[in-house]
Amino acid sequence: MFKTIGLLLLSNIFMTYAWYGHLKTLAGKPLWIAIAVSWGVALMEYCFQVPANRIGFNYFTLPQLKIIQEVITMVVFCVFALFFMKVPLNKNFFYASLCLVGAVYFIFRK
Repeated sequence: MFKTIGLLLLSNIFMTYAWYGHLKTLAGKPLWIAIAVSWGVALMEYCFQVPANRIGFNYFTLPQLKIIQEVITMVVFCVFALFFMKVPLNKNFFYASLCLVGAVYFIFRK
């Protein structure tokens, strides 16, 4: 179970950078370079994501696995946005987090 969460965390770090990191680090480069670099980074994401889902499917239902993924995605994205992209923290981060807490509650409820 913890291996799944750790692998999902790693995969999200790579995917968040692949999707958004090029906006800062490759802004002056041609689009094809940003796409090629992002594809390479996304390949690493898949190397963690696929095993995480295979392992996690032994412990969680498919909907539970997806919600866990979304919560990790939001946490990684918030840290990335705040510290790497320098997006200011606002109340909408809090409201979005509350929605995810609700999603976790409903998906894990018996």
